[in-house]
Amino acid sequence: MRAFFLLLSRLKRLRRWTETSTVARRAASRFVAGDTLAEALAAARRINGEGIALTLDHLGENVTSLSEAEASRDVYLRALGEIAQNHIDGNVSIKLTQFGMDISAEACRANVGELVSRAKERNGFVRIDMESSAYTERTLQLVEDLHAQHAAVGTVIQAYLRRSEKDVEMLCGRGIRVRLCKGAYLEPAEVAFQDKSEVDRNFLRLMKMLLSTGTYPAIATHDEKIIEQTKSFARSGNIAPKSFEFQMLYGIRRDLQRRLVAEGYRLRLYVPFGKAWYPYFMRRLAERPANVVFLARNLFRA
Repeated sequence: MRAFFLLLSRLKRLRRWTETSTVARRAASRFVAGDTLAEALAAARRINGEGIALTLDHLGENVTSLSEAEASRDVYLRALGEIAQNHIDGNVSIKLTQFGMDISAEACRANVGELVSRAKERNGFVRIDMESSAYTERTLQLVEDLHAQHAAVGTVIQAYLRRSEKDVEMLCGRGIRVRLCKGAYLEPAEVAFQDKSEVDRNFLRLMKMLLSTGTYPAIATHDEKIIEQTKSFARSGNIAPKSFEFQMLYGIRRDLQRRLVAEGYRLRLYVPFGKAWYPYFMRRLAERPANVVFLARNLFRA
């Protein structure tokens, strides 16, 4: 099922139809905060009201022109301004292909550099998301460079990649903040672990490294067993709950979100917005079969 939904995420014709379908948009609204920045900010205020922080993600990876990349940068610049002006407990997450990486590495660096510089001025933070393994090395190189210049930037490590342990060691050594997730792209066996059990074991190994030596790491998962093992490891090592955070996706496991907050743990939601929601939506369905079941039960409910 995972491979099926990831395949669907790359079908351009289906994407064009889906993003204009009323029924499909209704389904996606469970996971996407809205089309506009204003709608995302309204969701942000509600989320903050529940004692939860957030990171805003303007959807739209793999742009095809530098003008599109600049437009994406400008949306994020406005988002940083609104977050600061409205005293929202939040930051932003970006993808390099949305900032022009596929077109011009130099232009991409300039666009991201402007955003990170602005974040530093406003005491904000930019998380550079990790995309498929084709971008991993370039992403880490850019994060290292920008962190050395501005510090207000971190990145994401995917536990299913075989290289991730060495990457975590490097990032921890440089004091760069890491979000740890399992990974949501279809990768070959020579690059990524294929069995869930292997991915889970590596996730736990990397979690322990990050909590022990990382700089305010983010443990991004909805897996209750992994969450409990994270909490147990933190307690056994006298690692204060305020020294790390859990992260979850907007619209998924709200019951678990409320429970973590009630227990005194820091939680941040990944809040996507924008009209180009189709690839993101399909990856969410691919990650967790329960999401498919939820939609089937609720999509046509009155």
